[in-house]
Amino acid sequence: MTFSIGVLGVGQFGSQFAHLFKLHPGVSAVYVVDELPERATAAQERWGLDGVLGSFEELLESDVDAVAIFTQRWTHGPLVERALRAGKHVYSAVPMAISESEIERIIQAVRETKLVYAMGETSYYNPATVFARQQHAAGKFGRIFYTEGDYVHDMDLGFYEAYQYSGGERWKETASYPPMLYPTHAIGGVLGAVPGHAVSVSCIGVKDDRGDGVFDKDVSMFANDFSNATALFEMNDGGAMRTNEMRRVGYPSHLRESRFRFFGTEASFEQLATTTVWQDKTKVEDVSEQVETKPTMSADDPSLADVAPELRDAFISGLAPVHDQSRLPEEFLGAPNGHEGSHQFLVDDFVTAVNNRTLPPVNAWVAARFTLPGIVAHESALRGGERLPIRDFGDAPSM
Repeated sequence: MTFSIGVLGVGQFGSQFAHLFKLHPGVSAVYVVDELPERATAAQERWGLDGVLGSFEELLESDVDAVAIFTQRWTHGPLVERALRAGKHVYSAVPMAISESEIERIIQAVRETKLVYAMGETSYYNPATVFARQQHAAGKFGRIFYTEGDYVHDMDLGFYEAYQYSGGERWKETASYPPMLYPTHAIGGVLGAVPGHAVSVSCIGVKDDRGDGVFDKDVSMFANDFSNATALFEMNDGGAMRTNEMRRVGYPSHLRESRFRFFGTEASFEQLATTTVWQDKTKVEDVSEQVETKPTMSADDPSLADVAPELRDAFISGLAPVHDQSRLPEEFLGAPNGHEGSHQFLVDDFVTAVNNRTLPPVNAWVAARFTLPGIVAHESALRGGERLPIRDFGDAPSM
């Protein structure tokens, strides 16, 4: 079986994913839509795609089977719901949504339409998460009682350019996006290895003091002045999870922007920027080589001309030894594979789910558990760290 897909938003990442969808043998045709027609035409010509559509409305009215959404991060919820209600399977970039009500409506739409929804959370296939998932499945941690997930990405390392690329002249209004409303690269890497969910949170937000108009309440469309935030979550099994979302930090985020720690009663796992270790009560084992990816393309590739040099590592990473390359289609060999080897797996997950009518790993219910804790954490920070409950939508029903 095959299906057709329309990619909404073919900027820096959307264009790369359109290429992967075109390569996948389970996809029959790929169309593109962008608010800048010249960007859509350029993507079509570069990757040999099947056509350009004029608008999101035209895409929804077409006979295309699925939609992949790569628009601004705060726009996903309503667009996903509209696409599902229009009868399209949906792949969405992160985050799932920016409010509990948007998440609830997406889950209800998936439940009623029985269509496939997948959130493209890259940390689910972060090599560290894959390694920890394997160790957890083998029971080697014992009981995991404490975990950490960090998304440590300094604004100076490419984010200014990225927001200028996507936001135009008024980019500072959007560059102030609240860190905890983009929580999935931290939370998803933890819960992608250790299934569970957060039940409450206390979060502290750090107000920015750079004074350059970014993270300025008077400029921000989100009235946000937090550039960093730290959240402590109570988990449903009685354990704890701490996550950091940092946008002003002296750290080489181009080397490793997401990193994780897992502490169990029998063993533990920890990451730094260039070192990863597995340890038990008697020894420490350096497992850095197992989670190190090998680039599949040059950072100077012409397709990355619009990407800041500090961000290009996120576009060119290949696979790590811990990844199961055998499950990917042969057509992906040598193709771009960004965010520490995750892009190809995410595309394959979605294509497989649509063609087989199965639940993808990061389905709507899992996506809610990756996303909603951050939304509540931001509210906690606005309330000075007040501990707040987190709703859980339950496990995904069988299809």
